[in-house]
Amino acid sequence: MSQNSEPRVEGSPVQGRPVDFSARAILSLAIPALGSLIIEPLLIMIDSIMVGHLGVTSLAGLSLSSTVLNTLVGVFVFLAYSTTAVTARLFGAGRRRDGLQAGVQALWLAFGLGLVLVLLLELTAPWLVQLLGADPTVAPEATVYLRAGAPGMIGMLVILAANGVLRGLLDTRTPLYVLAAGAAFNVALNALLIYGLNLGLLGAGLGLSLAQTAMGLAMTWAVVRQARREQVSLAPSRAGVLSSAGAGLPLLIRTISLRIALLLTVTVAAQAGTVALAGHQVVSSVWSMAAFALDALAIAAQGLVGVALGRGRGSELSQLIRRLSWWGVGAAVVIGVVTAGLAPWLPWLFGPDPQMHEVATAALRVAGLAMPIGGLVFILDGVLIGASQGPYLARTGLITLAVYLPTLLALHLWISDRSPMDSAGQVEALTWLWIAFAGWFMLARAVTNSWRAYRPSALLGK
Repeated sequence: MSQNSEPRVEGSPVQGRPVDFSARAILSLAIPALGSLIIEPLLIMIDSIMVGHLGVTSLAGLSLSSTVLNTLVGVFVFLAYSTTAVTARLFGAGRRRDGLQAGVQALWLAFGLGLVLVLLLELTAPWLVQLLGADPTVAPEATVYLRAGAPGMIGMLVILAANGVLRGLLDTRTPLYVLAAGAAFNVALNALLIYGLNLGLLGAGLGLSLAQTAMGLAMTWAVVRQARREQVSLAPSRAGVLSSAGAGLPLLIRTISLRIALLLTVTVAAQAGTVALAGHQVVSSVWSMAAFALDALAIAAQGLVGVALGRGRGSELSQLIRRLSWWGVGAAVVIGVVTAGLAPWLPWLFGPDPQMHEVATAALRVAGLAMPIGGLVFILDGVLIGASQGPYLARTGLITLAVYLPTLLALHLWISDRSPMDSAGQVEALTWLWIAFAGWFMLARAVTNSWRAYRPSALLGK
């Protein structure tokens, strides 16, 4: 797109200047977004490294309780996605003030949900730990960390909502700076609380809560500062909060359907045997790291598509979606080739067991070959989220889950007939499982996403 032909957003702070939908613009949003995506798992990794020196029991307790906290963050990620879509669309239409008003209400929704979550976690922590199968020595440690880390959920949910507002304004740098500073702050807090004050796992949980709260306050200030410039009311509005909740509910349904698919996939891997489950963890870890890079492009897509829709020009939108698709698939091809090529060596990073290596290598090759499908899925997820297509994503999420379930059931029955499986059987089982997940399930998602994303008239509501 030439300099003279780039679109302008009237009635916004960028009035009179082009809004760039070029490859450079995509990367300028995606690269900082990638950094932000890495921060949350980095916080958990910091805790794991520092807690690991306290002993195996403490590390096991951290593992269980952090699973609960990570799952909740994943479920409530709709706070970021729905807010990005609403803010970006209003921003693109030249209604920056309205976009910030919607963002402020999303912050209040996040704060309220965070308060409820903290109360529930504090009351149910021992029960949740037992539900995850903690033995009597690990359960007290896990409960301590979960209760100490629970207050940080308020900050974490506020971070998600504020991130959505800033992404909608095409600002992915501020979240990166805030979250990076927060990670450094967390390291310092952990050193003081875990070792300096000898609080052990309690100190790790408190450090996480304090760091997340500080980041939440900083992100809130970043939004509030812009809201004040536009003379936006900072008071909560019942209608505004309910509107934010209504926009996010379909994406919550979508997220839950994806979580169910992932959980059932792990269950089938566990049924095949210990080696297959270990191999599945290896492949899942590699797939997740690839997803970070591809999700960063999807985040760029959310903001840019929202702005394009706000402008209401179908030709611009079509061009943008095609460009984003090429970027998503192209990046996935590169990642897939690297994954498949390094398949025999990547498992060595996860341990020396030769049986695990054999199982994981075969499944990694499947994951690498299927990665371009995943790239298309992730980028079109971003397109549809940015286009406020939450209800469509909720429906198709349930449809693709329904399509995937018979495949998992067939694998479950096949594995049951051959149990217990030897090493060769587990190689075969995990290979077929990843063909089912990365091939069939992701293909179903690619088809349903493409059906809507490549019809700009449907996205524009025409």
